[in-house]
Amino acid sequence: MLASWDDLVIYCRTKMAENEVEEFNVLFLDKQNRIIADEMMGRGTVDHTPVYSREVLKRALALNATALIIAHNHPSGDPSPSKADIEMTYKLRDLAQSFNIAPHDHLIIARGEVLSFKSQGLL
Repeated sequence: MLASWDDLVIYCRTKMAENEVEEFNVLFLDKQNRIIADEMMGRGTVDHTPVYSREVLKRALALNATALIIAHNHPSGDPSPSKADIEMTYKLRDLAQSFNIAPHDHLIIARGEVLSFKSQGLL
């Protein structure tokens, strides 16, 4: 269980910050925002990973998740979101909300920094 924002950041940085290829992970949460599952939903190259919104939502529904936290890494070390990152987040957000699943945040993990879509006003 992650009790705070700092715990979440430490957890994600430990898991993904030093990976040499991009990985797309989803934390599936229950109604009390407890983690039901943390699953890698995509693994790609040094600067891209495929994301299939349908598969993310299919898994969320199977787990009876009521919320999601999306996290992926940028091996380049730059946490700035790409246009594709933003578009994918909006697509996944809209799809999740249509099933009453709340997308709490999307974190981009870089070696020294973490960017939160929510804190940047992108979600």
